[in-house]
Amino acid sequence: MRHVVIDGVRSVDVVSVPDPAPPGPDGVVVEVDATAICGSDLHFYDGDIPVGDGIAPGHEFLGTVVEAGPEVSRFAVGDRVLTASVAGCGRCDGCAQGDPVLCVDGPQVFGSGMLPGGQATAVAVPAADFQLLSIPEGVDDEAALLLTDNLGTGWAGAQRADIPAGGTVAVIGLGAVGLCAVRSALALGAGQVLAIDPVQGRRERAAASGATPVEGPTVEAVLEATGGRGADAVIDAVALDATLDDALSAVRAGGTVSVIGVHDLQPYPLPILMGLFRSVTLRMTTAPVHRTWPELVPLIQDGSLATDGIFTHEFALDDAADAYAAVAARSADCVKVLMRP
Repeated sequence: MRHVVIDGVRSVDVVSVPDPAPPGPDGVVVEVDATAICGSDLHFYDGDIPVGDGIAPGHEFLGTVVEAGPEVSRFAVGDRVLTASVAGCGRCDGCAQGDPVLCVDGPQVFGSGMLPGGQATAVAVPAADFQLLSIPEGVDDEAALLLTDNLGTGWAGAQRADIPAGGTVAVIGLGAVGLCAVRSALALGAGQVLAIDPVQGRRERAAASGATPVEGPTVEAVLEATGGRGADAVIDAVALDATLDDALSAVRAGGTVSVIGVHDLQPYPLPILMGLFRSVTLRMTTAPVHRTWPELVPLIQDGSLATDGIFTHEFALDDAADAYAAVAARSADCVKVLMRP
């Protein structure tokens, strides 16, 4: 098999390694049909998170089961499946809630060094009965890949933002997750979604999804758009120190900041006193992807929640270096990349 490896800052290669086997009697091997680059993969690529001797990235992939352990009951060889980006044991109370972040054994993320990377020709998947979802009818490859992470993350971020019916939400960062958050907030009843990103073309993409693009310094722009009150909720899909500062200042008193971006390894100086006096609720989450599937799949199937227009480019897996460079440019043209082996 072949898989992508990041072995230094902006250094990407595709290497050949031995074929995987099921990781235990409850695991399977998935032959990958399509995989994607997530914005959080760029933390390895840009050097924000060290990769040591190299890391095989990727937590968004779908494909066909080609080998299954004897304890796998829900899936068989030949089934076409997608996987959640975060894995759990599948047996504990946290996993029973569809949230491997609560797994008593601790969550594991594909392509983080804990589990194999999904940017590959094949992947060994543990606890397959819990981890996988048969790709439903009416869900194309792009939508299925979004269900592995980005759409569930945007959806969970919007749910945890406590959006009042008809309320105003500001979304900071309009990459794939931010665009999913925009669409999710509208689907969950937001009256207005303010779209914030320094790249004009990305603001225009959000506007095409029903958002109101705003320009200029974030806090001032949100206050102007809300008559000085601030947004009822702010979803931060970036989580830099600067965007966290903006989110906490742009939310109204009594509002909620929902963080779904991935911060770096440095401490963040949280302005506790400001949050205390303004009664701000701060929530952070890695998406409970499994739990979002029963909610999101019907919305995709009936057209209530659009998934088109988020993937902008497709590359061959062997051209992963070019694919990463395209995503890392963070341009208006390239939002999200799909790769095929």
